[in-house]
Amino acid sequence: MPAAALRPTLSIVVPVYDEEGNVDRLHEELTRVAVGLGLPYELVFVNDGSRDGTLARLETILAHDPNLRVVDLDGNYGEAGALSAGFDAARGDIVVTLDGDGQNDPADIPKLLAKLAEGYDAVSGRRLKREEAFLTKVLPSWVANRLIVLATGVRVYDCGCGLKAYRRDVVAGAQLPRGMNRFLPAILGVSGTRVAEIETRDRPRVSGRSHYGFSRVGVVFRDLVALPLLVRRPPPGRDVGNLSAGAAAVFGMLALLAMARESLVAGFALTLAAAIALAIRHDVVRFVDARRHGVFRVRRMLHGGTSSEHRHRGSGVLGEEPPADVQPSPQRTGLDPVRSRP
Repeated sequence: MPAAALRPTLSIVVPVYDEEGNVDRLHEELTRVAVGLGLPYELVFVNDGSRDGTLARLETILAHDPNLRVVDLDGNYGEAGALSAGFDAARGDIVVTLDGDGQNDPADIPKLLAKLAEGYDAVSGRRLKREEAFLTKVLPSWVANRLIVLATGVRVYDCGCGLKAYRRDVVAGAQLPRGMNRFLPAILGVSGTRVAEIETRDRPRVSGRSHYGFSRVGVVFRDLVALPLLVRRPPPGRDVGNLSAGAAAVFGMLALLAMARESLVAGFALTLAAAIALAIRHDVVRFVDARRHGVFRVRRMLHGGTSSEHRHRGSGVLGEEPPADVQPSPQRTGLDPVRSRP
């Protein structure tokens, strides 16, 4: 039976945005590693609205690789949206993610899978030797990751590492608002005892430029205050957002009164409380809207090893269309044939 006709055991999801110079090398490395594992596999590249020749390069590769699938989004939804789209398209019982810039080393994937086989639900890479600027990237990341551990209880000290492995049940149905990929795997609601972290290699970027700058630090700290609520299962609803908005209004009025009475310390503390309440409201509402409306829209799904007339997938409601060629399997062997839509 052709490889493309098998339901894969392993799905490797790679979000890409303007990575024209990296996709060929990364595809070759991933293929070599996946073949070496000896498991039915698929490579799922998610094109997140690239403006360069990334999609054209992937279409060239598609003609020769039946294990490759490309999810072409109809805009730029950010890494969180692209990962959500990749999770939605992935058919494997195990889902591995890594960044499309080539800085994660595919050779580390077998180590993640070996750790996952010990009974964990998620395994995250940890880059101990970073190939990035210390003051603008490494140090802020070090601080933020330790605050994330305090906020969530999930002892992952490099949430920003894109190289991660999950059991399918963990990521099924995930709809991550923009920026929430920075808090994986905690944001998926995985218990801290079910997550492991292993050392992985960080490589310098070969082509292109980083899409992240120092400006994201403030956004990360804003989102941190809502994390203890967002990692709970079931997650909070809009009523919590409304309550936070009411609290922010009350704290704001009290802050104004305190300032009017020249009580600067109390005024500052109440202003800070109002800001925290607003941040909680902002993120809770974003999560509610993400679950309700989705966070991505697929323009088309491209399948490797087929003719140039690829099957397309409709654009329906954001993130809610089921993959065109996924059939639920009663067994978790990864060897069930997939019935395709004509």
